Amino acid sequence: MAHDGDHGLLLRSMLFVPGDSEKKLAKSAQVSADALILDLEDSVDPLRKAEARELVAAFLKRRPASSIWVRVNAVDDPEHEEDLKSVVPARPDGIVLPKVRSPDDVIALAGRLGPLERAAGIEPASTRILPIATETAAGVFALGGFARCGPRLAALTWGAEDLSVALGAAANVDERGEWLPPYQLARSLCLLAAAAAGVPALDTVCLDLQDEERLARQAADARRDGFVGKLAIHPAQVEVFNRTFRPNVDEIAAARRIVAAFEAARGAGVVELDGKMVDRPHLKRARRTLAVAAALAQRDGAQASSARSKGG
Repeated sequence: MAHDGDHGLLLRSMLFVPGDSEKKLAKSAQVSADALILDLEDSVDPLRKAEARELVAAFLKRRPASSIWVRVNAVDDPEHEEDLKSVVPARPDGIVLPKVRSPDDVIALAGRLGPLERAAGIEPASTRILPIATETAAGVFALGGFARCGPRLAALTWGAEDLSVALGAAANVDERGEWLPPYQLARSLCLLAAAAAGVPALDTVCLDLQDEERLARQAADARRDGFVGKLAIHPAQVEVFNRTFRPNVDEIAAARRIVAAFEAARGAGVVELDGKMVDRPHLKRARRTLAVAAALAQRDGAQASSARSKGG
């Protein structure tokens, strides 16, 4: 997916759901997250991996949510191929790949997906990939190469918990809950890597479920910096992310004025608006804002229509 022009991937909020919990899987279908991530990795007891695969595959076949992804185990994990064999035939929208060491891990995953799609009669290359690109130290150094991963690459996101373990760190945030320098670096490089690869960037999780102010601040900062959404670990976080990453009325109005000013100027590279010079990058940002707003409005309308038809 290109960062500009293709707004079909609207992922303001992606909610992790433990794959071995029937209760949490059932509840997740009622959450308004843009996508669910059914987890087969860190949130699942190693002794329950097989059971989790069965539950996730059954959930996918019921299709109770519009966008469902699966976090499998890492490409070098013994569980990885069994994860894929179990869930790909059930047609997830995408695979979340953890502990990525380099773009080669994504390319290896893509190579495994192709035969599974063909065997299941799934359209080739329709299963997308979302790498968690900073959970290993090697992965941080390899962030510049994701442009070669091909059309399956949907977005990039980053992680701090596994990275802090890899570094032997005692903490990854300071006393105020702000990221310490190594994790600020990983976050920034993920954002730059996504832009270089032409895909969106998603901000990582906030583990503090009590500090609502910190959650809102993290989301606002992420949107300001260029992330299009954020990973969630609790349903209560979803509405904050959906609201934060949606263009508001003032932003839409400002974007329309910029577009209108350039249209009136007929090909000019720079226009004056409200006493300020506005150039082509501002126009590009304005068009992106309007495209995202229109796509969200269209999806909201489709969901409302579907709800009415079910109710009627």
